[in-house]
Amino acid sequence: MNTSNEHIKPVWDIAVRLFHWSLVLVFIVAYLSGDDDSSLHVYSGYIILGLISFRIIWGFIGSKHARFKDFIYSPSEIISHAKGLFTGKVKPYAGHNPLGGLMVLALLFTLMITVVSGLKVYGIEGHGPLAQTNTSYFISTANASSPESYKDETHEDSDEEDLWEEIHEFFANLMLVLIFLHILGVIISSKVENENLIKAMITGYKNN
Repeated sequence: MNTSNEHIKPVWDIAVRLFHWSLVLVFIVAYLSGDDDSSLHVYSGYIILGLISFRIIWGFIGSKHARFKDFIYSPSEIISHAKGLFTGKVKPYAGHNPLGGLMVLALLFTLMITVVSGLKVYGIEGHGPLAQTNTSYFISTANASSPESYKDETHEDSDEEDLWEEIHEFFANLMLVLIFLHILGVIISSKVENENLIKAMITGYKNN
């Protein structure tokens, strides 16, 4: 006898689900604490880096639908799926659909740039794994007697820090745009595909 449960299939493993919701929580904390220049913001960044690193590794060795090869599609298929969302007719996908897969890659890339640029700023300030050696400590006695030499180095450090701060802020704000598009895409796809994608990311199961 056929039952509705026969159409419910496991898709997202526990590792993917924990990664997803942990990243949501930690990113919120990191973004809200960004203006405080606090330890909370720094530690949140480290956790995000760890989560991204795990997801990249899991994208190669994880379960079927967690692997990159399962949701990297050709440009033509991505465009075709996008058109299908407007017409209300889309091909069913067990894992990420083409637009969803593209969004995963965009989010991971943007997050990585955000974290690395944040570490760069932190490093210029003399902290973290990218901390720069204080070159002014090693300058010669002749240069040490010249205040202009020290001013030049300080000015260069300041310019470099400002640049990386701008990069960090740009990609952090870009993340907000991508998150908005991601949520919008989930809502639209759930309606068109008649599938509760948010619930699926919680339970790990989809109706297929």
